[in-house]
Amino acid sequence: MTTIAGKTVVLTGASRGIGVFIAHALAEKQATVVGVSRSQQGLDNLCAEINAMGGRGIGIPFDISNVEELPVLRQQIERVAPSVDILINNAGIEIYRAFQDYSLADIQSVLSINLLAAMELTRAFLPSMLRQGNGHIVNIASLASKKGNPYNSVYSASKAGLLMWTDALRQELAGTGVGISAICPGYVSGQGMIADTGVPIPSLAGASTPSDVAIAVVRAIEQNQAEVIVNQDPIAAGMTRLLIALWQIFPRFGDTVYQWLGVAKLNQIRAENQMHSDSVTRDGRDRLTQNNKTHFV
Repeated sequence: MTTIAGKTVVLTGASRGIGVFIAHALAEKQATVVGVSRSQQGLDNLCAEINAMGGRGIGIPFDISNVEELPVLRQQIERVAPSVDILINNAGIEIYRAFQDYSLADIQSVLSINLLAAMELTRAFLPSMLRQGNGHIVNIASLASKKGNPYNSVYSASKAGLLMWTDALRQELAGTGVGISAICPGYVSGQGMIADTGVPIPSLAGASTPSDVAIAVVRAIEQNQAEVIVNQDPIAAGMTRLLIALWQIFPRFGDTVYQWLGVAKLNQIRAENQMHSDSVTRDGRDRLTQNNKTHFV
């Protein structure tokens, strides 16, 4: 069992949404949390909370969508934390669209933040973990990595890539002392990207809280769990695992279940709302920047 106390954790997407809850859970374990986010004020608030809870908070403002600049971020982290024990790739965005309405910039943004940045940060810190013979990487994936979400296809692709890359890397790391885990939340109530849309979660789809996700992250690190599906209801979580297995064999059955749950309708409404929001706010401001401000976690 891995002990988190005294360990140094790099956490992306730290200043809002699920990231804040993960940071708090790590602080309760008395870890040093190096939070990465674009918001200096958000990081300052988070570090004060972490310090008050018995951990140590360090904030580094950085936009990880600039994947080519991530070596600079590594240098900044190494100046304040020479040894990184745990990396949590939590930052992510969603841009809801009918696929034909995505721009190339939309697609590149989602893939860069959700997948490429996680790969690059792991590539930056994995060598030192291997040298010291211990460490852990956590990738926040999604149930969208298990079954594609209509009107959210690029996000689904990015999270499926994240999940499969995690699975492959886990096999490479066997016996090295370095573990890697994928966390797959479904709908997360009250925080982050689902809350930003203002659209209610389908009543039959099930949901988890940000605290549930944070607890899953801590347990995955401590117990070196390979993959965790997060659902507030244990029975629903078990049913989800069964349905996922059936969907792999009968994809159209999965389509039918998603229609029945209202997933397609929910995401269509989200896409329409986001497109409307873009048209309202396109008065001289870059649309992609607006999307990132709304959905970056």
